[in-house]
Amino acid sequence: MPRLARLAAPLLTLLLAGCANFGGPPLQTGVSTLADLDRALGAPALRWPEADGGESRVYPTGPMGYKTWMARTDAAGRLLSIGNVLEMQHFARIQRGMSQDEVLRILGPSYPGWTIYYKARDELVWEWRYCDVWSEPARFDVLFDGTSGKVRSTISTTERMSLPWGRGNLREWCSH
Repeated sequence: MPRLARLAAPLLTLLLAGCANFGGPPLQTGVSTLADLDRALGAPALRWPEADGGESRVYPTGPMGYKTWMARTDAAGRLLSIGNVLEMQHFARIQRGMSQDEVLRILGPSYPGWTIYYKARDELVWEWRYCDVWSEPARFDVLFDGTSGKVRSTISTTERMSLPWGRGNLREWCSH
């Protein structure tokens, strides 16, 4: 039993340390590099070069995660900024007439399993899962004209208001 007690403290410390970084990546602007980004977040789902020689990278946590990390680096590969783009101020940037590429550069890719095409309306819908300002799991949808690929409109709803997720209070999912 004493051996088990000696092992319990280091294991508990490791467990708590792992949880400490669960809310976001352990990265520092001006210090972290492209390699640090990939180590902390894995391979990016999308990336594109910027005019100043830097790069933008997208790291979604879906389908069941609530964040998509958008990182920007300089020409030397140092981190300039990183943040979750699945928030209202980014959703508000999506405007009627935008292209699919413009939406991708603001929100990153939606989860492919939630993409649907409605033939009767000639409408393509992309969907992202996020935590709203009231800490409720919610979905943000961008509705595109199926022919032109341009944004028609957007809509947001809590998961509690739609099936199959609409059962009970799910705020605890957004509380960490």
